[in-house]
Parts: sequence; structure tokens; C-alpha cells
Amino acid sequence: MTLPTGDTVVSPPKTASSVRTIPLPDFVTSALAEHLAAWPAGESGLLFTMPDGGPISRNRFGDLWRAAVKTAGVRHGARFHELRHYYTSLLIRHGESVKTVQARLGHASAVETLNTYAHLWPDSEDRTRTAIDDVLLRPADIPRTSAAIAD
Repeated sequence: MTLPTGDTVVSPPKTASSVRTIPLPDFVTSALAEHLAAWPAGESGLLFTMPDGGPISRNRFGDLWRAAVKTAGVRHGARFHELRHYYTSLLIRHGESVKTVQARLGHASAVETLNTYAHLWPDSEDRTRTAIDDVLLRPADIPRTSAAIAD
């Protein structure tokens, strides 16, 4: 939140579900360790700060984001929030459940997650056909079946 004076205020997240643990991939943990080795957290405890150690304002972050997007060659106008959607699509593509995705995003319910991202879950028609074929078309276990008949 920015006050009329332009001072940045650090405040708690907007909802209780926003306070959560996100498991980080090893390469992110390594990158953070390298960052902290070069630029230790200051008195504020913030990992990324302005040169004076204060928090990065929303406007300054926007400037830094747009410069990074340009340097990376990403399409003009790509928003930071799109990283959240990208992360979500990766979780879904790699088979994470609705409940896991809900927890990672901090959604209040799985319904909220499905209302937003259901179109990304793979169609399960092929999986359901395969599941039934595997069970009903599998040859019987002859030795076990023969033993049961003999009894």
C-alpha cells in the first residue's frame, strides 16, 4: 500500500490463506543463497531492497520488471502476475491435484481454483478408457484362477 506521501508501507497479506509455505525448487534455493551471500538481508529482513535498504516501491518494481522483460526478450506488456498463471499451468501439466494447486495459490476453495483453471487440466477420456480396458480386458491370472476352481 502506498501512502499519499509516497512512503511504502509493508503490511500483512490480504487474506489468511495468503500466509503459506511454497516449496521452492533447488535452483531457486541456490539462487537465493547466492543473492544473500552477495547482498545479506538488512535490518528490515527484506531480501530485495532499494539501495538504502528500504522496501522496493510498487512503481520502482514496475520499472525493474519492464526492464527485465525487455532484456529477456519477452513480449511487450507481459505482466508480473502472468508468472502466477505460468506456475499454475506447470503444476497442472505435471499432474498436481486441484487441492495442491489450491494450496499453492492460496485460494479459499478448490472451487475458486477450478473456476479459474479447469480448462488447463487434461481431458481424462483417454485415461478412463485405458483404466477400464486394463481391468476388463486383462487376461485372467490362469494359475490362480485354476487353483480357485480346483478347490
